[in-house]
Amino acid sequence: MALLLGVDTGGTYTDAVLIRDDRDVLAKAKALTTRQDLAIGVGEAVAAVLAEAAVEPGEIALAALSTTLATNALVEGQGGRVALIYIGFGEADLDRHGLREALKGDPALVLAGGHSHSGSEAAPLDTAALRAFLQREAASVSGFAIAGQFATRNPAHELEVARIITEETGVPVTCSHQLSARLNGPKRALTAVLNARLIGMIDRLIGRAETRLADLGITAQMMVVRGDGALMSSAQARARPIETILSGPAASLVGARWLTGVDSALVSDIGGTTTDVALIENGKPKIDPAGAQVGGFRTMVEAVAMRTSGLGGDSQVHPVAAGLSGGVSLGPRRVLPVSLVATMAPDVVHAALDTQLRAATVGEYDGRFVRAIPGQHSLGLSDREARVLDRIGDQTHPMGAVLQTRIEQGALMRLVDRGLVQVAGVTPSDASHVLGRLSSWDSAAAEKALTLFARRRVGSGDRLAPDAETLAQMIVDQMTEQTSLTLLETAFAEESSPFGPPPDQLARHVLMQRGLTGHQGLVAIKAGLNVDVVGLGASAPSYYPAVGARLHCRMILPDHAGVANAIGAVVGRITMRRSGTVTAPEEGRYRVHLEHGPQDFAASEEALICLETELRAEASAAAEAAGAQDISIQVDRDIRVAEVEARQVFVEAFLTVEASGRPRIAQG
Repeated sequence: MALLLGVDTGGTYTDAVLIRDDRDVLAKAKALTTRQDLAIGVGEAVAAVLAEAAVEPGEIALAALSTTLATNALVEGQGGRVALIYIGFGEADLDRHGLREALKGDPALVLAGGHSHSGSEAAPLDTAALRAFLQREAASVSGFAIAGQFATRNPAHELEVARIITEETGVPVTCSHQLSARLNGPKRALTAVLNARLIGMIDRLIGRAETRLADLGITAQMMVVRGDGALMSSAQARARPIETILSGPAASLVGARWLTGVDSALVSDIGGTTTDVALIENGKPKIDPAGAQVGGFRTMVEAVAMRTSGLGGDSQVHPVAAGLSGGVSLGPRRVLPVSLVATMAPDVVHAALDTQLRAATVGEYDGRFVRAIPGQHSLGLSDREARVLDRIGDQTHPMGAVLQTRIEQGALMRLVDRGLVQVAGVTPSDASHVLGRLSSWDSAAAEKALTLFARRRVGSGDRLAPDAETLAQMIVDQMTEQTSLTLLETAFAEESSPFGPPPDQLARHVLMQRGLTGHQGLVAIKAGLNVDVVGLGASAPSYYPAVGARLHCRMILPDHAGVANAIGAVVGRITMRRSGTVTAPEEGRYRVHLEHGPQDFAASEEALICLETELRAEASAAAEAAGAQDISIQVDRDIRVAEVEARQVFVEAFLTVEASGRPRIAQG
């Protein structure tokens, strides 16, 4: 009997599940995710599931981890300070594909060099300018991203810059050509920047998780879920953390398929930070051909076609004061639920809430708290940010006691973006505690916080809500509405015959909204989803029945839906893809673009065979390094030709080789 351990680190909970012989769920357990050190939550969840199943750690044959850490970091704008080395491009290219926005003020060096479309050197590499830049910036960054013009045609300059940075600084380096073989330099640069920003976070998570499993006596190799649902080794994930964006959501799709056997369905997975919606088509997760889009950035990472919105059980609740009746909106930022932070610092939280409830007027920061996340790196802080962080120290405080001036709000939010500080406030989880749907944390603190929130005034001058319970129902109703819109947007985006306007406009269109309510006038309108929805996540039973009713569709809430991500982590396959290009710089010459430089051939088939052989070796080696066995190979050739004087002329070929197999299971 082989025992497989799956672990998922979500925004609020870390889940662990034991599966027997890839068939049955033997045991499952949850622990609170510990943001200051995710491995603590991993260890607690794993220890709990081992105790529940009454098995010895040495019996575990395979461990696999899915994580929302990278996804949440990009959605919330978190990560380390990085530097971009942009070779052969112009300053204006920093404004393409959101690259400057992704840098968020971090340093960038536009460096002379780069290559042409054919792979020949366009300009000499300016190594002197590079070394001067490293002298100024290396001490304040946690990673470097390198993107060279036409580096997928010839990566020599990217590799040389990486060598110099490694020699002189020892700081982790990301080369754009190693993340994607496709053209589009600014988009590759964006992907490299995000990868560099994530390296420290993912490396710490994986390293600490492996250490914690070893401490528990688990010696089996650990795998990590990629954004396309396939598995990779922990070492590969550390080097290419960008490939773990949408890891948790992709695992949920694999888990949904395993739990339900559905061939066609929308899968909606609600976590603490995000709601992730994607399509299972013909029994497989649909892959996004344009690259994963997360946190407003379109990357070149191959991943499931997922719509990720900042909507979860721990989404911040905002008052809507406009209009006579007002209302609430949710997200996209995640905050700690007041009911949860009250379990961590009950005296501080209840004393502050009680004081605020006795006040005659509502304060701007009422019901909100701050706490630092210990053990995080604080490189590159401004003086104001450093003062706010020092004021917080290692305690939980009411927000109003920390912020001395309004301008410090910006400093606090930057500390939150850097992952150094957590803010607590009213969330849908608190509303569920007030309504009696959840009882995991401090319901009394949740009721006090919602009572304070309900006192806020709307446009008419009236209170937002008469009491905490009414406000709680308003929040849950808003969760239903925003979740329904997310599902509709995904459905419109995946329609085989597009309607024309963007999916978000279609989902909100008055005809669609009237159709959902079954409008009956001179015109009768009925609308809904014509596909089943699989609802996943620990809080799915609290929110999703109402979503199914709203959209007039069958809502499937499978057993073990709360640990679907952990299940998907351990039932997937290892799949490695490697891609490359053959071009024709002139008639009768066919150029293969390889890692060690271009290579020319006199015949197109010779060039294609050379590239396929190289890619087969790379993909197979990567799959073996990840721990795959019984590897199968698939090759996809995309050959483009042009009609010239009644004959077909070779223009370009793009080859992709996929090596796939199940992970090796430890014996004994």
